[in-house]
Amino acid sequence: MLIVILVALVALEHLYIMILEMFFWTSQRTLKLFGLEPSLAEKTKAMAANQGLYNGFLSAGLAWSLLPASANYRFELQVFFLSCVIVAAIFGAFTIKPKILILQGIPAMVALALVLLA
Repeated sequence: MLIVILVALVALEHLYIMILEMFFWTSQRTLKLFGLEPSLAEKTKAMAANQGLYNGFLSAGLAWSLLPASANYRFELQVFFLSCVIVAAIFGAFTIKPKILILQGIPAMVALALVLLA
C-alpha cells in the first residue's frame, strides 16, 4: 500500500508541474515558484508548455503503473517511469537548480527503492 501511495504522490506532483507549466506559466504563483522574471516567462511560454506536456506523460505513466493486475507488468512500469523521473530530476539539478533533485528526485528515489525491495 505504501508503494501505491508514493507512486501516486509522484504522479500527482508531475501532474501539478504539468498544470503550472502548461496553463499558469506566467502567473504570479508560478513566477515566484520558479524564480522567473515576467518578461522571461512570457518569452518561454511555449517552451514551458512543451516541457509541461512531458511532465504530463510522466504523470500518466505513473498513474498507469498503478492499474495492471499483473504484478510483473506493474513492477516494470513503475521501475521505468520512476527511473525517468529520477533521470529528469538529476538533469534538472545540474542544468537548472539543485533543489529539483530534492523536490522531484528524492520522492521518486524512495518510491523506486520500495518498488525494488517489495
